[in-house]
Amino acid sequence: MTVEQNVLQQHSQKHQQTLLNQLREVTGTTDVQLLQQALQVSNGDMAEAVAFLTEKNAKVPQQDETTYYQTSQVASDRYISVGSQADTNVIDLTGDDKDDLQRAIALSLEESNRAFRETGITDEEQAISRVLEASIAENKASLKRTHTEVWSDSPNPHDRKRIDSCPVGLKNVGNTCWFSAVIQSLFNLLEFQRLVLNYSPPARVHDLPRNQKEHRNLPFMQELRNLFSLMVGSKRKYVDPSRAVEILKDAFKSSESQQQDVSEFTHKLLDWLEDAFQMKAEEDREGEKPKNPMVELFYGRFLAVGVLEGKKFENTEMFGQYPLQVNGFKDLHECLEAAMIEGEIESLHSAENSARSGQEHWFTELPPVLTFELSRFEFNQALGRPEKIHNKLEFPSMLYMDRYMDRNREITRIKREEIRRLKEHLTVLQQRLERYLSYGSGPKRFPLADVLQYAMEFASSKPVCTSPVEDIDSSAPPGGTTGQQLPTPSTAEQDSLPPLESSGPASGPTTAPAAAQQQRVPIHKPFTQSRLPPDLPMHPAPRHITEEELRVLEGCLHRWRSEVENDTRDLQGSITRIHRTIELMYSDKSMMQVPYRLHAVLVHEGQANAGHYWAYIYDPHQRCWMKYNDISVTKSSWEELVRDSFGGYRNASAYCLMYINDKKPFLIEEEFDKETGQILSGMDKLPPDLKQFVKEDNELFDKEIEEWDALQARKAQQEKLALAAAAAAAAASAASSTSTSSSSPQPMSIESSPPDNAVPQQDPEYMEQPSPTNDSKHLQEDTERAISRAAAEQEERSPEALLNAAIKLEYARLLRFAQEDTPPENDYRLQHIIVYFIQNQAPKKILERTLLTQFADRNLAFDERCKSIMSVARAKLDLIKPEEVNMDEYEMWHQVYRNFREMTIFMVTGLELSQKTNYMEALMYLIYAYQYNKELLSKGLYRGHDEELLGFYRRECLLKLNEQAAAMFESGEEPEVTTGLGIMNELVVPCIPLLLVHDTERDLLAVEDMRNRWCSYLGQEMESHLQEKLTDFLPKLLDCSTEIKSFHDPPKLPTYSTLELCERFSRIMAAVCRLPTEGR
Repeated sequence: MTVEQNVLQQHSQKHQQTLLNQLREVTGTTDVQLLQQALQVSNGDMAEAVAFLTEKNAKVPQQDETTYYQTSQVASDRYISVGSQADTNVIDLTGDDKDDLQRAIALSLEESNRAFRETGITDEEQAISRVLEASIAENKASLKRTHTEVWSDSPNPHDRKRIDSCPVGLKNVGNTCWFSAVIQSLFNLLEFQRLVLNYSPPARVHDLPRNQKEHRNLPFMQELRNLFSLMVGSKRKYVDPSRAVEILKDAFKSSESQQQDVSEFTHKLLDWLEDAFQMKAEEDREGEKPKNPMVELFYGRFLAVGVLEGKKFENTEMFGQYPLQVNGFKDLHECLEAAMIEGEIESLHSAENSARSGQEHWFTELPPVLTFELSRFEFNQALGRPEKIHNKLEFPSMLYMDRYMDRNREITRIKREEIRRLKEHLTVLQQRLERYLSYGSGPKRFPLADVLQYAMEFASSKPVCTSPVEDIDSSAPPGGTTGQQLPTPSTAEQDSLPPLESSGPASGPTTAPAAAQQQRVPIHKPFTQSRLPPDLPMHPAPRHITEEELRVLEGCLHRWRSEVENDTRDLQGSITRIHRTIELMYSDKSMMQVPYRLHAVLVHEGQANAGHYWAYIYDPHQRCWMKYNDISVTKSSWEELVRDSFGGYRNASAYCLMYINDKKPFLIEEEFDKETGQILSGMDKLPPDLKQFVKEDNELFDKEIEEWDALQARKAQQEKLALAAAAAAAAASAASSTSTSSSSPQPMSIESSPPDNAVPQQDPEYMEQPSPTNDSKHLQEDTERAISRAAAEQEERSPEALLNAAIKLEYARLLRFAQEDTPPENDYRLQHIIVYFIQNQAPKKILERTLLTQFADRNLAFDERCKSIMSVARAKLDLIKPEEVNMDEYEMWHQVYRNFREMTIFMVTGLELSQKTNYMEALMYLIYAYQYNKELLSKGLYRGHDEELLGFYRRECLLKLNEQAAAMFESGEEPEVTTGLGIMNELVVPCIPLLLVHDTERDLLAVEDMRNRWCSYLGQEMESHLQEKLTDFLPKLLDCSTEIKSFHDPPKLPTYSTLELCERFSRIMAAVCRLPTEGR
């Protein structure tokens, strides 16, 4: 066989890679070379290849993982279960019988091949069928349950109404979050959206489809068009994709279920679309080579250049989604560099042809839409199951692909060689630096500079003439009492013993017997005791050292330490420069000509066997990131995307990255009307048939809203009549009571306003606010999580039992937060009102009602379980009587928390502006933050934030503004002088009483510094108009009154969600805590 034939065989992806993937899945072997060896030995026979590999691994113990081969039923439809459903005709694979394993594998392969021969459907396509059938079956089965576990629509259509032109979500119809993530990513590619909406099937297909692909693809294309049209013009907040999913399910026939991941589904979806557009292209271009828009949009080409058994080759291949390994790499460029080079490729660049084999990939043509599959799953052979890789992997929002292009091959090779050389040099430098920073031969190592410093401190200590044990009386402890013969006390006894100072004769009763004093042996506690024994030296010291020895030793140690510090600085500087050189290696303009902007990130949260998918998609018109999570479409941020997508933070990480060519704006540009030149939006985008389809659906939704409104109007009228009847009855009763007992009006007035009505009158208004914390989304998620946990742990399934269990779980979680000792940047009080209440010892009834209000939120998920729990919670709220919970006190506590959040926003905004040196704007925020914080702290230690921190930055702003104003005054220029004095009169001077009123030392010193700066101008020669202005200004500055005469109104505060506020608070507190603490 020739080299070229070997190469073609090696790179035949549609056959060779499929065999490798099957072998990897069946045997769990991840070694590519071993897999290729098995295929070569077996001449492509899968059964023989599996036998070869199982014999290789026969000595490896296999764990009994029977649970992996079963379908796990998950309560929430947000999580997809992975595994294979048990068949009725099962071969036991859990035992040690190797023949059973061989028979199972052979049977599976034979069945797979026979199915392909009979139906023409591949295993990959059958896998699609399995997950779709599982999704539909789960959805249908859920309708028959008494207590349904799946998500359902809100009965109120107003809750499902689209707001303005907000993006439309997709309903999860049963484990189809992966479908929603992919479809939304493609829909937001406007060029792809136009292609789908304007697709028309070939004319000949209307008669009779010729083959199975046409039977499958064309109906799916029509349903995809319908789905896209609804996503464009629907009045609904979200739409139902069931019909498109059912078309996919009906295309294949299978009785098993298996996980379908995003990248695999996307690959197969694009295959179907490619086939559908190919049929249309062939009809439109008879006799010419047809152009398939799906191929032109999503497929590119690369050149494989390599050496096989010492002989060079080049081969061009087409690719769609480009796979990348995650494990072992820190960012996307490292993944790409590794994917572009396989094997040992030194012989590629040398004149000699060695026997080594390897290859490089060079892109010759990149698609407009470049998709990367991030391989985050690997098979754990020890455990016998797949595992998810949670490692952090960074990726940029703008990716330059120049270094991977074939036209830059020579330049890139030179740069790669230079980077390799720099990294080798970097490794040597880092090893040398490590020897300086971790010096020593034992298990504990220290920086060499510190070791020399410690030696110098030891040598310089005052010499002692005795041994450290000779000057201590061995018969008595340091406190002076005797206790040599006493047994060692227990830990509890030690904790109960008094400190050293209280153990002397003066501290106890003088009449205590000596035996009792002997039993009270004092324990020296170096971290809690206020002072050391007076005869104990502070540090170890040399016994004998002469002045000459000390002088020589100090000189040597000083010189050595200086040399070590210089060497360390030089090494660190060299390492930093090399890192910077490597970072800038591809930053010249010639290597930044192929920009790709990040369009979408598909995220997976969970483990290899269960999880949830959602997508972050960039909106170029609003210039922000949007989060598409099934029916929920919300604004997001790059920071949230990074947290959820890079990995390493929790179980969420990016699974698929979609980049688009930044030089091809047609991909995301809106379409214009050819006659008017106006941007087409909404229904104007749609062809006539889809306009009619969406119009009919919108009419149905409008009718549903009308019927709901009419129903609610009838209910309101009935309630009004019932209230009127009740009021009439109450009035009659009151009149009767007046006639019989006119001397006791007080009970009558109580009965005329029954307590059962008082609470509901206040609660609905209060609860229809987003929440006491002005942010309902995170509370809703916390509540639903507690309900799910309670359902999993609670045996009794009644709504009341679940509510009680969920409240206990939620309270236990919040109590842990309240008791946790956290760093300054992580304040759990901002995350939940209950944490704030617990730390500030709010009454128990306030806590209970607040938690009940949380579980009574109408915005909870609309499944039956949550609705029933919400109803029980609302009923419990209605039963609470005024004497049980003082509503004035309840509202007072919630107002205190609102004040705390408002004060936090003032503080965060002020600190952020201060960090940006915008002191004029920062000052007002910090002034109000300090004042409000002081009011809160006056009522409790945990009601506010660090007063010293706020005081420091308030002073800092005033001092900086004073310095700026003084510099302007010193310039002598009239506009500058006027501006400087304006700053002092409008900002600084009104704030001085605030610093004087509390009489703290640092505030007083700051005021004196500001005054001294301006008083220093007295006696200096200056122009008369400056002297006159200074004379007018100084009395205001030197006024010692603490009366606040005039002040600015509080600045307008932005509105933050709880998540945004916590993130901003964390960032700014982390930043200020890293600053030096001088002056605080």
